[in-house]
Amino acid sequence: MDLTSSTAMWCAIVVLLVMLLATQKISRARRMSCIDPQCTSQQLPPVVNGVALLRLLPTLLKEGLPSMANDLYVKYGSVFTVSSFGLKVTLLIGPEVTVHFFQGLESDISHGNLLEFTVPMFGKAVGYGRDKATRIEQMRFHTEALKASGLRSHVHPMLQEVEGYFAKWGEEGIVDLKLEFEQLLMLISSRCLLGKEVRENMFDEVHALFHEIESSMTLISFLFPYLPTPVNRRRDRARIRLTQILSDVVESRKSSGRVEQDTLQKLIDSEYKDGNPTTVAEVVGLIMSLIFAGKRTSSLASTWTASCLLSHPVFLRAAIEEQQRVTKKYKGGLDYNAFSEMDTLHSCIKEALRMHPPAAMLVRRTHKPFTVEKKQGKQYEIPQDHIVATPTIVNNNIPYIYRDPHVYDPYRFGLERREDKVGGKFSYTSFSGGRHICVGEAYAYMQLKVIWSRLLRNFELELISPFPKTDWSKILPEPQGKLFIRYKRK
Repeated sequence: MDLTSSTAMWCAIVVLLVMLLATQKISRARRMSCIDPQCTSQQLPPVVNGVALLRLLPTLLKEGLPSMANDLYVKYGSVFTVSSFGLKVTLLIGPEVTVHFFQGLESDISHGNLLEFTVPMFGKAVGYGRDKATRIEQMRFHTEALKASGLRSHVHPMLQEVEGYFAKWGEEGIVDLKLEFEQLLMLISSRCLLGKEVRENMFDEVHALFHEIESSMTLISFLFPYLPTPVNRRRDRARIRLTQILSDVVESRKSSGRVEQDTLQKLIDSEYKDGNPTTVAEVVGLIMSLIFAGKRTSSLASTWTASCLLSHPVFLRAAIEEQQRVTKKYKGGLDYNAFSEMDTLHSCIKEALRMHPPAAMLVRRTHKPFTVEKKQGKQYEIPQDHIVATPTIVNNNIPYIYRDPHVYDPYRFGLERREDKVGGKFSYTSFSGGRHICVGEAYAYMQLKVIWSRLLRNFELELISPFPKTDWSKILPEPQGKLFIRYKRK
């Protein structure tokens, strides 16, 4: 077996392990699951056993996880239970059967303990280190800090960072755009989220520390977050040092009474319903988790957008022509309104994320039984204390919703077609949906449009790397390898 085949086999095994062990992790503390047909009066979903999964292993090896998941969908429909190694997880595919998955109350359906691995990353003061009620209030702090109405204040700092960064490029050259985006997005995060203290005085150290924490997103750390592995020890050291740095910034602002216009300040000023303010430890944990979630996914989104857009001259030309129209209209300089009018660029980014979503699958645990109804009218009961999942990589590619789903076509989101809206509320789930929709969606689109607007207006770009394959062995699937482009300043 050659190296390529060996790598493919290893990645396939890792993918299967991630899917199976993740469901085991989320169900570890569950009570006896009511999956036996004798304990319910409703019909349960059809079951796909381990033998059937093994038959699909060649598809996984040859064509990847999306093809394997789609084959299951074609054969078993929109609702079915995968049973292997004593584990059971029911897949829900399509907007008709995912309403409760996305809209259900936290008391009815939740993440369970799937996100426990984030506690040693961001500390016990926030998220899954706290009780459910506190966690829900902290989610509100994130939502209010990133609400669209406050996005206007971020545009100018984003523009300054982007213009300054690309001003350092030469007249022409070759760069790894994947690396460039990662660095630029951290600069934007430092400026808009962390504030000028970090951006101006300690950016390099903070960037390195965040990179160390990001590097802990391995399978072993996900399953055993407290195991004293070298990766986990480096993560812990980085978190301790980063906590010290950010705590000093927060305490300095509080003691001096200094108020800044950034997201960190909004978290400092947040209050719980009982009137208590956020503590220093809570503010630090909240801002760390926000930057981690936003920077990582935005970096992946920008890289996939580059891969798709630079591989399709028709849409690249359309995006450039849009820039010409918008800049002609806003002669005094681009602002929030100008970027909001870049519908073609928005659709190009959105289509890249439809085909390459940050999370391949979303997982929940049920706390109460509920019923789903397929498009054909058949009903199934999902038992209490059961694991349910919805694969984004299938939801975003359903043929009766998306015409030619395997073709990169940003026009599908235009006013004439609006395929995601016509298909139903949860037809597009790259940013999740319902109660757990990504609070930074608008922020993410804005910073990506600021970056790409600058690139399209100032450079001729050519993709010289092959279109990247997806690394399915990562918890957040990412483009494999480097993404080299040749640029020439206009």
